Amino acid sequence: MEFLHTDNAPKAIGPYSQAVKNDGLLYSSGQIALDTKGNIVSSGIKEQTRQVLKNIKAILEDNESCKENVIKVNIYLDNMDDFGIVNVIYADFFGEHKPARSTVAVQTLPKNVLIEMDIIAKVSDYH
Repeated sequence: MEFLHTDNAPKAIGPYSQAVKNDGLLYSSGQIALDTKGNIVSSGIKEQTRQVLKNIKAILEDNESCKENVIKVNIYLDNMDDFGIVNVIYADFFGEHKPARSTVAVQTLPKNVLIEMDIIAKVSDYH
């Protein structure tokens, strides 16, 4: 098992890793709308969703993977009314690639953000 890190995504804000690689798979921790300095990017769902996906992309690309290798995405929303907006941005990000996905509403997210995502992806160097 390898604990992963990139400076191109926010540092973990607790006792966990940004991601872990094991047996050819990358498991990310939940990503919220923080920039690399640890600041929340915006109070709007569009900007927060884009930042979360930017963080996920950085974790993937800096650790031998890419968004086309994503197998599963979990999305946590503090308001299910934002589902439609998130879905459009998500679809644009992944394009023709359609990983399995779960979306759930939660009462509260870290730092009171509007969205959190985590992923499981294949690591490119694993055959």
